Amino acid sequence: MSDSNASGNSHSESFDRLCQIVARLRAPGGCPWDREQTNESILPQLIEEAYELVGAVQANDTANFREELGDVLLHVVMHAEIARENGLFTIDDVLNEVSDKLVRRHPHVFGNSAASDTGAVLKQWEAIKREEKGDSHYLASLPDALPALVRAQKAQKKVARVNFDWEKIEDVLGKVDEEVTEMKAAITRDRAATESDLSRKPDADHEIEDEIGDLLFTVVNLARKCGIDAESALQKATDKFRRRFHRLEDELRRQGKPLGDAGLAELDAIWNKIKNSERGTL
Repeated sequence: MSDSNASGNSHSESFDRLCQIVARLRAPGGCPWDREQTNESILPQLIEEAYELVGAVQANDTANFREELGDVLLHVVMHAEIARENGLFTIDDVLNEVSDKLVRRHPHVFGNSAASDTGAVLKQWEAIKREEKGDSHYLASLPDALPALVRAQKAQKKVARVNFDWEKIEDVLGKVDEEVTEMKAAITRDRAATESDLSRKPDADHEIEDEIGDLLFTVVNLARKCGIDAESALQKATDKFRRRFHRLEDELRRQGKPLGDAGLAELDAIWNKIKNSERGTL
């Protein structure tokens, strides 16, 4: 590391340059697109950039990782610049607030508290956070806007820190079986309601939704107990499905059959052949 980086001067100059560029883009005579944006309008792009950053990390793609970090940082600066223009706060306010929070929530580093392992650190962090925000309930700060799987796993991790957790994986497996049984029963009742009294259909549909939600929540718990990120696991499963479906299309094309003309039995046969070849069972 160079002396300029060690002292922070290079970082400061580079960051100031980015802030100045964003301010110029937003200023009169700047970029029409940038000038039209609001904090609300660029939220979808921020989420997209965050996911692209995740993809770069998972792919171990250093060059793309660096680029995507820059894209996310650009959105942070853009949000702060729009807020400054509206008289809300500045990027310096953002930097100072997050720095103060890090110091405040790490008293074992910057103060006299003791936290010897990760578990103790997380419990201390949660306690400080609740005190700061004045939350009357432990899960009050759980973000509503998180993707469903991420939100479920975050809720489960939080309550596990206060001992509300399954002791063994076998207990979770039993709960999965229980939820599957309840879901099947709800589907059976739904079919009976459809056949006997259509006016009961909305209630039956709601019950199925409720039971499927319980099943998904329990499967997320199982992933957590196995040390697996549920969101990543489902993303990888979807990637695998897409890859195999591409191969299925290629096989149909090789046979001269348009997609949509083959029946389910034929498609299943091709699918199983692809699956077995990937598993090395052929």
